[in-house]
Amino acid sequence: MTTRGVVYAEPNAAPAVEELTVDPPGPREVLVRVIACGLCHSDLHVVETKGWRMRFPILLGHEGAGVVEEVGAEVTSVAPGDRVVIAWRAPCGKCPQCQRGDPRRCSSQLRAKRRLHRAVDGALLTPVLRCGTLADHAVVHEACAVKMPDELPAEQAAMLACGFSTGAGAALWATPVREGSTVAVIGCGGVGLAVVQGALLRGAERIVAVDVAREKLEHAHALGATDAVDASFGDPVEAVHELTGGRGVEFAFSAIGAASGLAQAIRMCAYAGTATLVGLPAPGAKLDVDLEAEVFDPKVTIAVTHGGDTIPREDFPYLARAAIDGRIDLARFVTSTISLDQVPERLPLIGQGGEIRTIAVL
Repeated sequence: MTTRGVVYAEPNAAPAVEELTVDPPGPREVLVRVIACGLCHSDLHVVETKGWRMRFPILLGHEGAGVVEEVGAEVTSVAPGDRVVIAWRAPCGKCPQCQRGDPRRCSSQLRAKRRLHRAVDGALLTPVLRCGTLADHAVVHEACAVKMPDELPAEQAAMLACGFSTGAGAALWATPVREGSTVAVIGCGGVGLAVVQGALLRGAERIVAVDVAREKLEHAHALGATDAVDASFGDPVEAVHELTGGRGVEFAFSAIGAASGLAQAIRMCAYAGTATLVGLPAPGAKLDVDLEAEVFDPKVTIAVTHGGDTIPREDFPYLARAAIDGRIDLARFVTSTISLDQVPERLPLIGQGGEIRTIAVL
């Protein structure tokens, strides 16, 4: 069959919408008709790093929701007609982490074979994070096609695939926030705002949002932050310590790519606090902290999460139900919708002008 998708063909080329051909799904694989896909900074990161060490040509997109159209042999978890979110990671069950009963830290996610080609030359495409959902169709492993309730709109469900689950998962499952604790969130783009919502679900007593953009701090307040620190005026670390009576916070999350974000998170921590790196760092980024005075003496734990360390079949339905019940506000995260043809021009503008998430509706 033929379809269309956003292809990043070579390092110095601009992403463009192209015609594609799709091979049928193989064993334990499913063909999904994509209905909605978020524009995530990780896709922009692929372009900015000239491929992110992936093989060209590359099919962009990894934050998709849609409907199962066809299933391969041995598929038992979904059927044609099911509404699904496409997860970029699903525990393999075989790596050392899975074998010791820690699937949230799986190091070898399940994946489908590459099934999509450029129509112009037949070249096999590499889908971003095993998804490639900035396209009308995607072929993924059945474990990555997670059923969704009909009540949740596709443009909201799509965000569970990466941006929202990454941020919320950091506070819910990667480094679980304790009820009644204090939290700081550095960077209030889509992922950082999702951290705020995750901390709210965990029952945090105080959530301090930190950013340089006033409109992002306004979003954070509306989504559950109790305090806001405008980092464009003075030292945000000092501001957080002042807000907490000099003690610092028990959990600090860096939802930006700059190494300075994690350094600030470490310095914001109270004694025995936890600083979690959520944002995707740039290649070669270095951390500049005083190991003795800022890590060892205050006994700070430094943690890293990949995508919120989710188990999609458990966590996505939980987040979907929380949205339907009104405990989280996914609707506020959708700041605009565009067509597939508009994606190449909008991709470089991610996060600008108060945007939380732009969703391509296919």
